[in-house]
Amino acid sequence: MPEIMEKKTFRKTLTPEQAYVKIRHYCAFQERNHGEVKTKLSTMGIGWTTINEIVSKLIEEGFLNEERFANAFVGGKFRMKGWGKKKIEMELRKKGVSAYSIQKALRDEIDMADYEKTLKKLMEKKWSSIKGPGITSYVKQAKVRQYFLSRGYENSLITKILKEVIEKEKD
Repeated sequence: MPEIMEKKTFRKTLTPEQAYVKIRHYCAFQERNHGEVKTKLSTMGIGWTTINEIVSKLIEEGFLNEERFANAFVGGKFRMKGWGKKKIEMELRKKGVSAYSIQKALRDEIDMADYEKTLKKLMEKKWSSIKGPGITSYVKQAKVRQYFLSRGYENSLITKILKEVIEKEKD
């Protein structure tokens, strides 16, 4: 029986200078957080002391900025994916963004009137999409509420907008 040979992959380790050039392009392409940059550098075979030096240099030169990353993340997830504040905050915490940057980004990027208008539009769409045998108004409300809780919207706001959607349907 032939022996199975292990395939070895050889990765060329980069010098700190080469890694710095590559990571600058990586940061210039899209906003990144510190954790993503550190992970990327470690996959390039760079040691932790050098990683911290490179990250410091990137911060000094403006390639890496936590507040800018938080603003871009909040704006994108709210406008493009329709996420609520709670879900956005939870995801930013997972990425290691500071509480100050998270709160500032949520304040700066999400206008409350826009937030409510977006939720109402999404809720009307969801409300009309729930059909089928055995779907009562109560079941529909429960499904809509659960859906928007999972999208990160606040329960009190969901209740308020849900009442408006139900009243609008009755008319």
